[in-house]
Amino acid sequence: MRCELISVGTEILLGDIVNTNSQYLSKRLADLGIGVLHQSTVGDNRQRLLRALDGAFRENELVILTGGLGPTPDDLTKEVCAEYFGLPMYTDTAVAEKIKGYFEKKGLVMPESNLKQALIPEGSTVLYNNNGTAPGSIIEKDGKIAVILPGPPFEMKPMFEESVVPFLRRFSEHIILSCNVRTFGIGESAMSERVRHLLDNANPSVAPYAKSGEALLRITARAHSEKEAKGLIEPVLKEITELIGDYIYGVDVENIEEATVSLLKEKGLTVAFAESCTGGLCSKRVTDVAGASDVIHCGVVSYSNDIKNKVLGVSAEHLLKYTAVSDVVAAEMAKGIKELSGADFGVSVTGYAGPCFEGCTDEIGTIYIAVTDGESLWLKKLSTGRTDREYNRYVSASNALNEVRLCAAAYPEKRSEGMNLEFFIESR
Repeated sequence: MRCELISVGTEILLGDIVNTNSQYLSKRLADLGIGVLHQSTVGDNRQRLLRALDGAFRENELVILTGGLGPTPDDLTKEVCAEYFGLPMYTDTAVAEKIKGYFEKKGLVMPESNLKQALIPEGSTVLYNNNGTAPGSIIEKDGKIAVILPGPPFEMKPMFEESVVPFLRRFSEHIILSCNVRTFGIGESAMSERVRHLLDNANPSVAPYAKSGEALLRITARAHSEKEAKGLIEPVLKEITELIGDYIYGVDVENIEEATVSLLKEKGLTVAFAESCTGGLCSKRVTDVAGASDVIHCGVVSYSNDIKNKVLGVSAEHLLKYTAVSDVVAAEMAKGIKELSGADFGVSVTGYAGPCFEGCTDEIGTIYIAVTDGESLWLKKLSTGRTDREYNRYVSASNALNEVRLCAAAYPEKRSEGMNLEFFIESR
């Protein structure tokens, strides 16, 4: 079955909101073995939406629309779909009662305009909304299927999973299963070179993708069952692990922070952060992961030299001599947060995040990261070559988290790249 996604809403075209629905639906439809051939966004305009529907159904049997189900006059998705299929609209009393109950439960008076949301195309299947007031619907006619869903993701996703997935399963004989191999420390092109012979595979296919500061390989298999798909993926995953295993930080994990927190929990280890240019981003990303309280002791945003000196014990002489962006200051920040927190690992990040300013040098994008266990020190210098502040902060935090992961992975042994902490600081 071929599918097109249509996102409805002038606010998307204006850039006022980010359309995450299409990404989510594309992934879930791929899981169901349904190919998405095209995605489009249409404003709140009757004629343009009619033209979009007509064009979509010329190439596809299935069109999924999100948005335009609100109570205001410019919310036209159901009405336009009914017009396209030549269906009258009727007021569904069960939906109307459900909308009234939604407001009563919240102790609010329902505006009469909300009853517009109870209008349903005749002959369609109603998709009840358990997280809002806008119901969805499925229209089947003349070999065409329109699935109409609300725009807010917290309403759309559960409606899709609860009602649409069971409906669509009967149209697909296959499933598509993907496995994401996430790497750190190797670029997309270098990674692709190492697995070049696998990139021509048809089933399962292997495709490289670049992310901010990292890269991943996606293995995708098409099969009649999940068991069959996994059987196709496993030997390819094994070969990839043999080729680039030193760079793989996780398989089917969301990100580097999830992998790092998981490993710290597994080893019973803790961490604390002293952050300058990242402004707390390392701590933020760790605490985004459920269960982070088991592994993080504290974080200090030591943006000023005064705080570096008074809170973390960084030498005022070293700050003056080497500046805040230096390996020795990074080492002292890591030592200070380790002693302050009592965590197993103290981690620091300091650097020039950008953007470039008048008279700036190539120092923008220079970052120092240090990790210590109180005895050994691991230092890393980044030169991103970018003046994009957000990119530099994100990549710096990612590298810091990866350094922690590498230290935890070696535990109880020490990573071979380490040096004596006190000797390094004293020698400077």
